[in-house]
Amino acid sequence: MEIDQYTKLTASEARYEELSDMLADTALMRDQKAYIRFLKEHADLQPLVQLIRQLRSVKEAIEENRELMSETDDAELRDLAREEIGQLEKKVEDLDAAIRQAIEPKNENDERNVIVEIRAGTGGEEAALFAADLYRMYAGYAEARGWETEIVDANETEIGGFKEIVFMIEGKGAYSRLKYESGAHRVQRVPVTEAGGRIHTSAVTVAVLPEVDEVDFEIDPKDLQIDTYRASGAGGQHVNKTSSAIRITHLPTGVVVTCQDQRSQFKNKDKAMAHLRSILRDRAESEQADAIASERKNQVGTGDRSERIRTYNFPQSRVTDHRIGLTLYKLDRVLAGELDEIIDALQVAEHEAALQS
Repeated sequence: MEIDQYTKLTASEARYEELSDMLADTALMRDQKAYIRFLKEHADLQPLVQLIRQLRSVKEAIEENRELMSETDDAELRDLAREEIGQLEKKVEDLDAAIRQAIEPKNENDERNVIVEIRAGTGGEEAALFAADLYRMYAGYAEARGWETEIVDANETEIGGFKEIVFMIEGKGAYSRLKYESGAHRVQRVPVTEAGGRIHTSAVTVAVLPEVDEVDFEIDPKDLQIDTYRASGAGGQHVNKTSSAIRITHLPTGVVVTCQDQRSQFKNKDKAMAHLRSILRDRAESEQADAIASERKNQVGTGDRSERIRTYNFPQSRVTDHRIGLTLYKLDRVLAGELDEIIDALQVAEHEAALQS
């Protein structure tokens, strides 16, 4: 999280003050149910508000020390101020981390591993090349956080793009961070295949699914058609030698998943089944959510894969997240996997939206 992100949590402080005033009103005590509900909400918000105020106070102290350094001619005083700034900046980092943890939305899937599907959309070969860029971006992000990335299935083009790639990221809290990536990602750049130097716009869709354990979501074996075939693509002597690749069709829904990345047919089947479970559970939860609250739209996006969520503009080195209006001019760093600033801002927006609703 950027240090000034806490300034966007104004709704949290405003609601906390509102609740404080309400709880001070003796008339509210006559309605015990309402009083207890508001008291709990007040107590839940208090730790976050205290952290925000502590951070604000520390930042003010840093500014005071900087002013002192610029105004005094006393070398000893400047050294003391510089030393205190260093100590205060460490406090800022600690408070910033605590705020990030406090506002992180919690749901039962947050600690799960994820299965990520990236598919090239409009734009042909250029879209496939950008799908490969996004895969490397997420793999870089995972590596920086100490998570493991493993390809489940991929359909590679002749010049190094992906028409489709499915991969798993294993690590604590992977879904809590990457769930915001579902949607349509748009790229604007001059394709390597473009002789005239014109900027093209292409699109890639991303779906982030929490990995689902077999005990959490059962599939009737009678609903499955399982086929084996020979793997294709990279793989050395293993390619086309044995029928180790797996294709599973879920007959009631028509969902088809494949896995050919593992040498073992059994491992491919396990990966394919994990992918299928995640897809079917995601569908079931989406249908249930639509039925319960079809009119409610989250401020940071619906998670609909057709929704345009982000644009990557190469000529301007610009990345824009359209859900929260955030624009960063460091495209190369974002594509290298530096996603925390975007994800932190999305978490703040989700926190504020939930609070207001």
